[in-house]
Parts: sequence; structure tokens; C-alpha cells
Amino acid sequence: YYILQQQLEMDMKITLDPQNISNTAVLKQQNYETRLPLITKKKSASMCSQKIGKGHTVSNLWGLPASHHMGSPLPLLEEDRTKGILSLTELRLIPPAAKITLQTPPVVSKAAPFHEFHKQHKKSAEAIYGKYSSSKGNIAPLPSSSSMVSARKSKPAWTYPAQQLESDLQIPSQTQDLCFDCDIAVYHGTIDQKAPGFLAFKQHYCLSWKSIVFFLEHTEKLLKDYAVPLATINCKKLAEVASDFELNENPTKSDILSVIKNQSTVEKILNRPGQRYKGQGGTEMAATKIQTTWRCYQARKAYVHFRQQQWASGVIAISWLLHNHMARVKKTLKESRQRHLENFYIRAKHLAANWNRIRTSRRTIIHIPSLGYSQCIREHIPGLALQQNMQMGRLCDILDANVDVIYICPLHLSEELLQYYNKLLGLQAAVRSGKPEDMGDLQDRFKILTPEAINSFPKHHMCLATQLKYSPKTIKRIKILIQSKDAYIIGGVPHKDDLAVADMLNVPILGSVPEVAHLYSTKSGSKRIFTSACVPTPPGESDIYNNEQMISALSQLILDNMEVRRWLFKVNDESGGNGTAYCDIILHLKCYHWVQKECQRYSPEIWSKKRAQEPALVKISQELPGLLAQHVQPVNEKRFPTWEKFLQTFLSQGGVIEAFPLSENVTNLTVDMLIEPTGKIKIVSSGDQLHADGPLRSSGTTIPQCSVDPAVLNSLCLKIGETCKSKGVLGYFSVDFVTFIHPQTMEQQVWATDLDLCYSDQLALTQLMLYMTDGNLDCRSSRFEVSLGSNKMKSQRIQHEETKTPSPVSNRCAVASSQLRHSSLSVIYYNVLLQICKARGVGFDLQEKQGTVFILYEDQQRYRLGMITIGEDLQGVLMTFARNLFIIHQEISAPNMQGETNFKMAIQDIEAILGITAENKLKLEEEQPSKADALKE
Repeated sequence: YYILQQQLEMDMKITLDPQNISNTAVLKQQNYETRLPLITKKKSASMCSQKIGKGHTVSNLWGLPASHHMGSPLPLLEEDRTKGILSLTELRLIPPAAKITLQTPPVVSKAAPFHEFHKQHKKSAEAIYGKYSSSKGNIAPLPSSSSMVSARKSKPAWTYPAQQLESDLQIPSQTQDLCFDCDIAVYHGTIDQKAPGFLAFKQHYCLSWKSIVFFLEHTEKLLKDYAVPLATINCKKLAEVASDFELNENPTKSDILSVIKNQSTVEKILNRPGQRYKGQGGTEMAATKIQTTWRCYQARKAYVHFRQQQWASGVIAISWLLHNHMARVKKTLKESRQRHLENFYIRAKHLAANWNRIRTSRRTIIHIPSLGYSQCIREHIPGLALQQNMQMGRLCDILDANVDVIYICPLHLSEELLQYYNKLLGLQAAVRSGKPEDMGDLQDRFKILTPEAINSFPKHHMCLATQLKYSPKTIKRIKILIQSKDAYIIGGVPHKDDLAVADMLNVPILGSVPEVAHLYSTKSGSKRIFTSACVPTPPGESDIYNNEQMISALSQLILDNMEVRRWLFKVNDESGGNGTAYCDIILHLKCYHWVQKECQRYSPEIWSKKRAQEPALVKISQELPGLLAQHVQPVNEKRFPTWEKFLQTFLSQGGVIEAFPLSENVTNLTVDMLIEPTGKIKIVSSGDQLHADGPLRSSGTTIPQCSVDPAVLNSLCLKIGETCKSKGVLGYFSVDFVTFIHPQTMEQQVWATDLDLCYSDQLALTQLMLYMTDGNLDCRSSRFEVSLGSNKMKSQRIQHEETKTPSPVSNRCAVASSQLRHSSLSVIYYNVLLQICKARGVGFDLQEKQGTVFILYEDQQRYRLGMITIGEDLQGVLMTFARNLFIIHQEISAPNMQGETNFKMAIQDIEAILGITAENKLKLEEEQPSKADALKE
């Protein structure tokens, strides 16, 4: 503004004194020729508001560089240079019209808005210069300098100089940008720079032409590279886009396309495959592309090969590291297990040497009811934790006053269940006295501990011993409880981790080495034990591992035992009847009658030779595969729904084929035995089996057994016990027998069928039975005797004083089951169930030492329970047991919701036993008079 004011003062001097020589010289030097634009009549093209101006940055507007004073007539002082351009001009040191270049730009780099001019501040060019005809984009003819001077002479009034008027009428420059609107045609990537439209565009945007030219060069190059025949550029948009670019920033393809009017057509051409190779330098570009692609292919191929080698080397390295690590772990584990085994034998010797002292002194028994089967077996046991907790009767070892019990429980028991067992075990004094008020508190005699690892491995199907091994808190607590005391472990199915736990606790195990137990607990292993013991076994074949062997062995067994109707298939490692299947082969064998005729053709001596049996063997072998596939029935249909699945497991694990007894009335019995560390063999329990889940699965027992002569049974058991001892078996084990009346000889047959080298459910039930009655089970005579309470004894003493025959004991028998299940039990709490049973007369009489006791396993699902019923005679106990089942079923089941249960089958089995018992009683009554008559005669 200050410069304009100085210029205005100079113009006023010239106007007032035009004849002055200095003023004339200034006019000549400054070229005061004024060019005014022709103002169009159209008012629609209004000026845009708020336009941003861009410029250069300067620190001092008036500072003059020293280089511009070299041609001055007078020497310049340093203080004159700092006073500014206007001062030097007034001192005539610099001509007013001199072209000056400043070292630092005179404009500060700050965005400055251009404001609209209000009408009252605008000068009408038409009023000053008159009307000029104009068209869009043209410049009006300018008056000459002489006419301008004359005009100044004739009009002394105040007027703006021409340059000031031009700035007023053309501020800002962007107002003309909006008015200029034309198109530039680009043919084959070339712009006609001599075209009138291009020249007008160039003249119109001369101030920003450098950036526009830079943008147009890139546009031409792009269109030439892609051989675009025609493109139309919008000049207005070009100017807007180009103004936003700096010279060091190249426009992108999208930027170039944005200024093209026929954008869609040009874009299609640009995106056409191979179009780049049709334009400028297309051949070179194609050659470069081919070379690049080939080199990329070669490099990619080499890279892939390198990566494959790298991957292979990595796999080999990792495999080698894993192999070494696994080898180290196996070696460490082997050494650890060997150390555990050596320590096991050392502690076993110490236990044997001190057994007579330990068994009569204060001691602690650690019960670990672990099912240490192989992993594949444990995975198919439903409710593994619940199955391991069905021996709560182990707690009853506290019946011996010198024994404390630590019971490792595989489930978390609620306070309700803990209180139940506290009260149940507290009845010991009340049972002995016959008075309920004598019930005591024995919580310090037993501890129920749950390993913390049962929540850490919920889906690994670990046995209880393994879970205890990974439970350091429980191990630490057990160590505190057994500190400075004699202690030993009684496990379940032996596992290698039992040895590890024993090593951690530094206590012996009253049991066998896991390898020995697993070897002789299999079906084939038990056959070898029975054969060595010379005890009778069913006809059969063991150690079968392939289909040809199975067909050949079964065919030979059928020929040798033509009278056997049903044949059993037993998997080696399964237990509880889960791995058993049966087939009534004679009923479905088509060639059976032909074989019988062939057998009758020859004498027994000739028929025993293979040459005579060859045709029959061939015929049976051909028929058996199809017959077995159609008629074999697995006992556990959920585990083995088809014969194919059963056969696969049978052949993979090995198994035995044995004959089912020839009679329809068959009794299974179980005998529990103990081989003490000193080698003494004892029979600790015996009972006849109940079958609530089918004839081949045991679900309960009647104690003591009464189906076999005790002397015969003891003889067989002692033989088996001696053989087991010779094989290294130690601790508790059970033997299964089957007895029946042979239909031809009418003599009782007893076969040994199975051997389990572990603590059985029957033994746990026996312990609870003895605890609740304070009785004595004499297995050698198969008698269960109890001493009655004081009140009962007084009445009996008065009665016997008269007869002079005192009788201090009374016989008892029991029916017990740990496998009762009913789905409707889960809808009722245990305390409610016990209240219902009490109201219906189901309970236990402490004075009479008979009644019913329940075994509760867990309180989450609550669909299983155990029950023991004790009475004076077997028939009455069976009836009471069946009545209890009926009452419970009636109370917990709705008429339309019976639930899934085995109560009904248990009742049916008991009814069958009662029928046989009644028949035996009638026969006994008939035989006794005949014997009496014979004696009289």
C-alpha cells in the first residue's frame, strides 16, 4: 500500500507539471503506457469470493541487495542501503523505472483471502474509458501514451493511474479463470500448440503456465504411451488441478484422467490388455516385460526351490531336535520308572519283613481306587471318575481301631455327602452297643482328599493315580498326614503312576507290579493262570489275534464240543462284560446236522483224528464268517454296535473264545482273595452275582455265596492263589467262577472264568457290610455271623437260661449292589430320597443289625447309587432288596416318565433266584424225610 501511495504521488507530480524534464524522463524510463481491459457487459460472471493467493516469502520488503547499486552514479553508503527502495529513488540514486531484483522475495508466505469488492468501491470502467466491444477471452485495444498524456492535461481532476485501475478491475486473477472455459484436443498424444484455442489458453493462464505445461507434458506422455487417438482436455479443470501440483511431484494417472472430458473412453483404452505395447516405445516395453517376466519366473522358480530346501532342512532339523528331545525324555522316563520299580521292590521287601508288626500296630492305609487300564480302554469307559468312586466302602477299614484311612476321591464331594459319611461311619459305637445315642465322631480317623489336578485334565481320561501324581498340594498334605507313621497304599487297577506316587510318598504298595497285573488280568493271561493251577475251565481257545486263527479255532471247538449251544467272545483288556459278545452258533449253523451224521459214522477214536474231521472243518469254516456277521450279539451295544467293530477290537487287542455252560440255570460267583506280603493266602469275600444288565454282566452280589460247596470252592481258590503267588502277584485280587448242573451227568460243574488282579467292588461292599454289623465273614464255611445288641442279648440270655443252650451269634446274609442306576434319581436330592425311604420303612435297625444302607457317590448328576440290604436269610433279603427298588422307582417316577433304569431287570433277576430258591427248598424238604426213613430202616 505504501508503494502504491508513492506511485500515486509521482503521478500527481507529473500531472501537475508535465513540462518538467525530470518528469518526462521518468515517464520514458518507466514506460507509463497503460493497458486497460475491456469490461464486458455481461454481469453474470461475478467475482468469486475468498480466493487464496500464493507467493514467495520475504523477511524485509524494503532491504535492497548490494548487487543492484553497482551502476548508480553516486556511491552508496551502508546506511543508505537499509533505508529502502523509495528513499533511494527520491535521492535519484536509482531510476524510478529501473528493473529491480531482490535477493529475498517481497511477499510473506501466508495465505491471504481476496475479498469481494463492494459496489460503492468499484470504479466503472465504462464511465472512465467508454464502451468497448469485447468477446470472451479477448483484450480490448489500448490507448497510446500520448493520448493518455493529453487526457491528463485536459482533465486536471483527480484520477487513478492506469495501472491502479487495471489492478482494481482485474483483482483477483482467479476471477478470469472462472470465466475462461474451453477445451484442448489431443490427437495421438500431441497438442497443437499453434491452435487459437491453445494460444488463448496460454495467454489467459500465463501466470501459472509453468505448472500447466508440466502437467500437459505428463498428459502427452501418457496418451502417447498408450496410443490414445483422441482425448479432450478441459482447460478450466486443467488449470485447477495443475495449480495444486508442485514441480517435483508427478501427476498420477487418476489425476490426468480427471481433466479429460472423454474420461470413460480414454480409461477403457488405458485398461485394454496390451495397449501399452502399441504406443510410444511399445516394442522396447514389450521386450522389457518379456525379459522381466522370464527373469521373475526364473527367480521365482529358484526361490521356490530354495524355500522347499529351506523348509525340508527345517523339517529335518526340527524332527531331529524332537527325536533327540523325545529320546532324552524317554531315557529319563525309563530311568525314572526303573528307579520307581527298584524302590517298589525295596519297599515291598521291607513291608514283608515288618508285616506282622505293621498289621497289628497303628498304621495308615492310603486307598487310591484308580482304574489304571490302558488309554484306549479308559477312553471308552463312560463316567470314568464315577466308576473310580464306587468303592466308598474302603473307608470302613477304620473298623480296626489301629487303622486310619486316607481315601483319594476322584470327585469333589459336597458338604452334604461328607456329612452323610461322617454320620454313617460314626455309627460304629452305636452298632456295637445297639444304641443310636452312642454314635460318635470319627472324622479324625479318616480323610477324603480330592486331587486338584482333576480340573486340569478334564478330557484326558487320566486314571486317579496319574491325577494324584500331578497334584503336588494333595501329595504334600498326605505326607503331613502320614508323617512318622507306618503307611502303605492299596490301589485299584495297577498303573505305572502308582509306583511314582508311592515313590513321592516313600510308602510301599500292597499290590502287584503293573506289568504283572496287566499280563495276568487279561482274558488270555487268566487262562494261563488257570491252566497252571489245574482248575477246570470252559472249553475254549486263547491268544487269538487274526481272523483266520479265530475261524480255525472256533471250527475245531465246535467239532470237539457238539453239545455246546452258545459261544462267547471276550476281548483281552476289557472288563465288566463290556468286551464280551455271544452267538448261538448251533441254532444258525446249516451244516450242523450233517456234521452230527458225520460224527456218528465214525467211532470216537477215529473221529478224534484230523483226517476224519477235515471235511467237516472245511464246511464249518466256510459258513462261519457269514454266520458270525449276522448273529453275533455284543453285550455292550453302545460300545460295539456291529460285529465288524467288535471284531476289529477283538483282533487288535487279542481275545479268547470259550463255551457257555450247557445248562439254562447258571450261577456266577466272585471270590476275593488276598496274598499278604508274607505270602499268606486268604479268602476275604465271596458272593453270588446278580445280573441287572444282562446275563453276562455283574451288577450286584449276595454275600456269602451259597451256590458251591465251600470246601470245593476253597480248594480251587487256594490253587489259583498259589499259582498267582508264584507269578509274583501280591495284594488283593478276585476270581470269577460259573457253576451249573451238567444236563448229561447231573453233576455240579464249577469253571474258573476270569481273574482280576485288583480291589473289587464286592470287597468294598463287604467291608461296609461288616462295618454296619460288626460281624464276621467266614469264607471257608461261607457263613456271615453277627453278635446282637445288648437288649437283644438280654432277651436271648433269659430264653437260653431256661434251655441251658446260649447262642451269642446270629447268621446274616446280604444283598449288595454298586451298579444301580435310574435317570429319575437326578431330579431328587439325597436328603429328600432318604426321608422318603424312612417314611416307607426303608432303613437300618442297629439293634437287629439288619436293614438297608445306601452308598452315595456324587451329588451332581445323582443317577447312580449303591445299596446293601442285610437280613437273616437269603430269601427274605432278596425280597426286601426287590421291595426297596420298587419303592424307590415308584416314588421318583411318574406314570408317563419311567426313566432309564436297571431296577426292573434287577427285580426280574431276583424273582428268578427266588424261584430257584423255592424249588431247592422243596427238594430239600422232600429229601430229608426220605433220609429219615432210610435211617429208620
